[in-house]
Amino acid sequence: MANSIGEVPIGAVITRDGKIISSAHNTREKDQIATHHAEILAIEKACKKLKSWRLDDCEMYVNLEPCPMCAGAILNARIKHLYFAVKDEKSGAISKFNMLENTLNHTTSFTQLYEFEDENKNLIQNFFKSKRKK
Repeated sequence: MANSIGEVPIGAVITRDGKIISSAHNTREKDQIATHHAEILAIEKACKKLKSWRLDDCEMYVNLEPCPMCAGAILNARIKHLYFAVKDEKSGAISKFNMLENTLNHTTSFTQLYEFEDENKNLIQNFFKSKRKK
């Protein structure tokens, strides 16, 4: 969806008890709002649905390792576990800063889903190749 509207194709899904409670994709370009990353938008939707800012029984799935801003939101929302497909060696909050394990009074455990890495890496790389051609 994000890719089709000119957004970097990043998507996030939040689950609780194995059921999807929210999902979102980047809308930063469309909305011209710097914080409209998929993770932030998915957190906002989940908080509204659960009527709580605490998402401590929830897990998040995202195709790219979160940036520091999104990792901060994940920590503050008390998300229990994060799953991501592709590491972001340049600006990833885990790869560069280890933000989820060594900060604040809450930690979020995480798992890289290697079985989805190639597919998602290709999706993101092809998006940027297409942008450069234009």
